[in-house]
Amino acid sequence: MTLLATVVLLGVLIFVHELGHFLAAKAVGIRVERFSIGLGPRLVGFQRGETDYVISWIPLGGYVKMGGMDDEVMERVEGGAPAGPRAPSDHDFDAKPIWARVLVISAGVIFNFIFAFLLYTVIAGFWGSQEIDSRRIGEVEATALPAGTEALTGLPSGAELVRIGDEPIGSWTDIPDALLAESGPTVFVTESPAATVEVDLPTNPEERLRIVAALPLWLPAAAGDVQAGSPAAQAGLENGDRVVAVEGVPVESWWDLVREVRDRAGEPTELEIDRGQGRTVLRTVTPEPFEETDPRTGETVTIGRIGVGSPGWSIPIRYERVGPAGAIRQGAVETVEVTGLLVGFLRDLVTGNVPASSVGSIGAIAEMSGQAARQGIVTFLDFMALFSINLAVLNLLPIPILDGGHLLFLLVEAVRGRALSVEQRARLSQVGLVIVMGLMLFALSNDIRRFFGL
Repeated sequence: MTLLATVVLLGVLIFVHELGHFLAAKAVGIRVERFSIGLGPRLVGFQRGETDYVISWIPLGGYVKMGGMDDEVMERVEGGAPAGPRAPSDHDFDAKPIWARVLVISAGVIFNFIFAFLLYTVIAGFWGSQEIDSRRIGEVEATALPAGTEALTGLPSGAELVRIGDEPIGSWTDIPDALLAESGPTVFVTESPAATVEVDLPTNPEERLRIVAALPLWLPAAAGDVQAGSPAAQAGLENGDRVVAVEGVPVESWWDLVREVRDRAGEPTELEIDRGQGRTVLRTVTPEPFEETDPRTGETVTIGRIGVGSPGWSIPIRYERVGPAGAIRQGAVETVEVTGLLVGFLRDLVTGNVPASSVGSIGAIAEMSGQAARQGIVTFLDFMALFSINLAVLNLLPIPILDGGHLLFLLVEAVRGRALSVEQRARLSQVGLVIVMGLMLFALSNDIRRFFGL
């Protein structure tokens, strides 16, 4: 299931992205020599007209090779030797005006955004507007809060969030709308237990939406996916196990469980597990020591991990029927909100508010794809939409070889009145390739560390 879900996810999204480049290039009269899903040497394919349509060996990207577009760099991406000199043509990429080249380079990202919007719209239209049927909050993550809102850590874990300012909260999906509607001094009100916390919300809507990431949905002390080979798997834990006590200490929420496990690195730890229908079992697990950076102090600390994911299956979901106009609106709103959250995550990653260890590569993508697929078609399509936006945002980074890097080259050309030379672009693109490969290897190392608990 995981392998199939990953192949479908990456294959569809890479195809959509490259289709954008391909159609835009054809529209402005640029010759397209190759349309490839994957990188490196050709695996299979066929020739139709001027274009070679192929699937390549490395399934971590794709490309559209256009006439005259930095041939030396493209040959390296294709996995072959650099081609010799070629005669320029009116159908070359560089022969077109800047506006046409900007359109072609931007089209892949635009298609990813459009595809995400369509997926969100289809989900809302066929199944209804997805609502998380809960307003119960978990432990507020202090390090993810925007400046000036630290008092929100006083909201009690497990409480029902019923109001933000003048906006009532009926379900979890009301929270972003309420944060966008309010600014300045705002009171957060909870019930069961009752509490009120007043903070000065930022005037910047994007900053206010950061509170969503810091305000987690309450989850029970239960096992989501149990990683193969992990301490939890070796101890006999199963997906869906509800942990009621750790070494005799009662635990109710996911954060209770995490806290008890973190403090017992390398220590045999007894878990009391409720498997329903009156069945209670005891399992002894030894949390593996794992070093991470404390985001509050910057110090390296050793924590314990047992290799279970959070219980996403426990999140209550309901669907409210909407008409065509409502589905389109829902698609647009979710696309904008997810884009804002992903941009905020990247900013926090750069500024150090989010640890670099949270970045994942193909391993994390595969794990999340498999989890989404197991939860059903709607969850998988929702994850595909999110990842489509993620792909678009990452491609806009101003790194040579990515779309953002090509747009940067065109901006330099517009300002200078002349383009960078082919040699300059080739050298910068090779540097960009090294940067991208380095980032991919770093993210892959995080996957490996997570898998082996290093």
